[in-house]
Amino acid sequence: MATATQLFTCALLFSCTLFHVARPELIITLVNNCPFTIYPAIQPNAGHPVLEKGGFPLQTLTHRSFRAPDQLWSGRIWGRTGCAHSNGKFHCVTGDCNNRIECNGLGGATPATLAQITIHHGHKDFSSYGVSLVDGFNLPMTVTPHEGKGVCPVVGCRANLLATCPEKLQFRSLGRHGHVVGCKSGCEALGTDELCCRNHYNSPQTCRASTFSEFFKHACPATFTYAHDSPSLMHECSSPRELKVIFCH
Repeated sequence: MATATQLFTCALLFSCTLFHVARPELIITLVNNCPFTIYPAIQPNAGHPVLEKGGFPLQTLTHRSFRAPDQLWSGRIWGRTGCAHSNGKFHCVTGDCNNRIECNGLGGATPATLAQITIHHGHKDFSSYGVSLVDGFNLPMTVTPHEGKGVCPVVGCRANLLATCPEKLQFRSLGRHGHVVGCKSGCEALGTDELCCRNHYNSPQTCRASTFSEFFKHACPATFTYAHDSPSLMHECSSPRELKVIFCH
């Protein structure tokens, strides 16, 4: 005869199985509305699996959808621009991940606009998402949840900041004489502890907005623009069926 402990264990496993099966499928869709091919990249946070081998080409006015993991997952998504094969080597002008098409867990070079996503957490199966310009800007980007419950706004940066980027922050394709292809953060451009929120400035009390982060915030208020920016900018949407990351929205 089964003991009380065995019965409890079986009941717990059964309830966990039911919860796993009942969790709705979540689709992640990346959409390229830019008038050129981009190479989206996906980097998981430590301990989470790499999705879609970490990167792929996405032609203009096309999209790619894939099923998200069924369990907790968090990571970041960005778009690489100016990508081409040259002298037998693949390279992107912005967002490059060590000269690879498939980043396979590697991060990207700055400046780059980032979508930050955490899925399947909390008792209401939350998906949290936000768009960050803390590492600068290279493409307009928004995140849109579909069929979720609660407060599920569209967030991100629709403005093309390459046209208005301050001279000190401009990142050009061919050094000083090329086109502006990215807009650096104040930290990357000047490297001070204050702008990078390092050492004495690495706390919510001492890490403050700067004239550089305010440039990004004025153009795109629903984004993170410095390391300790408002945590309320990370939105939680309960049980969405799809998270859509749109480039050049």
